[in-house]
Amino acid sequence: MWALAYLCHPYQGALITRNEYMKSISIIIADSQFLIRVGLRHLLSSFPACEIVAEATNEIQLMEQLKKLQPNMVALDYNQPHRFSPETIEKIRKASPYTNILVISGDEDKKTIYRVLESGVSSFLSKQCGEKEITDAVMATAKGEKFYCTNVLNHLLEKSFPKEDCSPTPLTPREIEIVQLVASGLIAKEIAGKLNLSTHTVYTHRKNIMKKLQIGSTSELVLYAVNEGIV
Repeated sequence: MWALAYLCHPYQGALITRNEYMKSISIIIADSQFLIRVGLRHLLSSFPACEIVAEATNEIQLMEQLKKLQPNMVALDYNQPHRFSPETIEKIRKASPYTNILVISGDEDKKTIYRVLESGVSSFLSKQCGEKEITDAVMATAKGEKFYCTNVLNHLLEKSFPKEDCSPTPLTPREIEIVQLVASGLIAKEIAGKLNLSTHTVYTHRKNIMKKLQIGSTSELVLYAVNEGIV
C-alpha cells in the first residue's frame, strides 16, 4: 500500500481534530450500484468512528442529502453515466464546501482521472482496492489528508513522463529541494519559511520548474517527483 499526500490545496475540507475524528465521521455513500453500497456500509460500520448518515443512487438525491446533512465525507463513484459524473464533484463542493470527497471508482481513463484530481477531491481509490486501503483512505480523508491507492498512482505513473533516456534531471539543487517540499504538501508560504526565502521567490522557482519540465499543474509536478525518485 502506497499513499501519497501530495497536494496542499487551499480548501482542506472538513478538517477534524484527532479527538473529534475518533468520535464520529459522518459519511454519505454515493454509488448507483447496490452491492457497492452494501459492501461499503458493512465495512465502514465495523468502525465505531464511522457513521453512514445516508446513501445516494444519483446526483439529485446526493445534493438534497448534502444540503441537509453537511457530512464530513462523501464516498463517490463519479463514473456512472446518468447517475454521477465528474461534474458532480464541483456540485458537492458548492453544496457542502467543508465535506471531503473520497472517490472510489473503476475509471481507468487517464485524462478523466487527472481532471478529477485537479477538481479538489481529497482521495482516490480504484474499485480493485482491498479492505486496508479503503479503511486507510477513509481515516486519512476524514482528517483532511490526501490518499491515493497503489492502483491509481501506478496507473498515472506508467503513462506519465515517459523517459526516453537516462539524462539527469534539468533542475537545480534548490529547485529539487522545492519540489520535495511541494510534494510533501507544503504551501508556498511554508516553503519560504523553511528555506528562508520570500514567498515571491518560491513562486518564481515554481514557475521556472514548471517551464523546465513542461508541465502545467501541481499534480503533474508531484508525479514527476515520484517518477524521478525525488520523493
